[in-house]
Amino acid sequence: MWLRQGEERGSQPRPKVSEMPLPQKKRWVSMAKGLVLGALFTSFLVLLYSYAVPPLHAGLASTRTPEGTAPCSPEPAEPETQTPANSSAGACQPRRDIVFMKTHKTASSTLLNILFRFGQKHGLKFAFPNGRNDFDYPAFFARNLVQDYRPGACFNIICNHMRFHYDEVRGLVPPNATFITVLRDPARLFESSFHYFGSVVPFTWKLSGRDKLAEFLQDPDRYYDPNGYNAHYLRNLLFFDLGYDSSLDPGDPQVQEHILEVERRFHLVLLQEYFDESLVLLKDLLCWQLEDVLYFKLNARRASAVPRLSGELYRRATAWNVLDARLYRHFNASFWRKVEAFGRERMAREVAALRRANERMRRICIDGGRAVDAAAIQDSAMQPWQPLGAKSILGYNLKKSIGQRHAQLCRRMLTPEIQYLMDLGVNLWVTKLWKLIRDFLRW
Repeated sequence: MWLRQGEERGSQPRPKVSEMPLPQKKRWVSMAKGLVLGALFTSFLVLLYSYAVPPLHAGLASTRTPEGTAPCSPEPAEPETQTPANSSAGACQPRRDIVFMKTHKTASSTLLNILFRFGQKHGLKFAFPNGRNDFDYPAFFARNLVQDYRPGACFNIICNHMRFHYDEVRGLVPPNATFITVLRDPARLFESSFHYFGSVVPFTWKLSGRDKLAEFLQDPDRYYDPNGYNAHYLRNLLFFDLGYDSSLDPGDPQVQEHILEVERRFHLVLLQEYFDESLVLLKDLLCWQLEDVLYFKLNARRASAVPRLSGELYRRATAWNVLDARLYRHFNASFWRKVEAFGRERMAREVAALRRANERMRRICIDGGRAVDAAAIQDSAMQPWQPLGAKSILGYNLKKSIGQRHAQLCRRMLTPEIQYLMDLGVNLWVTKLWKLIRDFLRW
């Protein structure tokens, strides 16, 4: 009988030792390494984020520019009366000094694009943030957050996200600067904010149902923590962005005082639901041309990602955001008084002209004539910023063949906020790094 090499005659066969198959062993080693690297990487991200994101409850005193810093101009007692175009006072000059208080989820990215284009076209001086695309939000705005700020510096346009601080902003612009902002139906805004920011608000992680928004609105006090991280996104966000306490009791006299203060400080409060009418009023106020207010809708969610609130949930969302609801009702009424003063028939004509011009630009600029999902966007320069864990924000493809007359305007109208800021030379190192991390982790 033939023996195997190394086997002695009469010896018993050796029992086989059970060993982990080599591929499986390698897989477990790789997983262990991945866990270690993941833990280290997560620690790095926490440190980075703690540096990049300011504390929510930073007080006004800690954010003000130090005493003795020379402002751009003295503060006027009240906003100046501004002469609109085509008024009985005669011809006007285009206004170039503008503060846009950019609120969240209110079509503000579309309005931002309009201001970027106007400022770039006329060589105006922007007050931009440093390192990020916002002024250390949710902390209060301070002059020293402006990129390359020097005491006494004066700017034409301020328009990036901030938590509004009137005295600090006023010190950066001339006395005749125009202050504008935009509001939205608070229930619809809450819905949009919940879907966009919900994943970065930890108390929403306790919601287990398929429709987390409906579950939250059934009993919001059960889940909401006013001191929780990023909690400001999910209650009275307009009030918060405008620099006020979003947790005030609705019966507190300060609520009405703040609303009236907004009315004194802002020359025009636009409404997202009546965006075209708002732009007509803005064009008239600023004495701009029709081309200056052309737009494509930017940073919009795809329809499948936008479940509409039912009647009961709409009422609950409105009640939950009662401070914003009072603010919105006040400025909805004042908005239509402005429309009446402007003239209903004239408004209808100018809105129709704006929509015709927008439609013409759509045919000239947009490949396929409509917005597309993120996966279908061919040029990374046209890719909008997406919320964590989702690709729900639509973007556009620029037509390949556009005449020289419209090529520059088309590209600028379609460029998302982050890319436009980079085109304007803004230092966005924190935003860029965060994007690299998100792309690497496929968040």
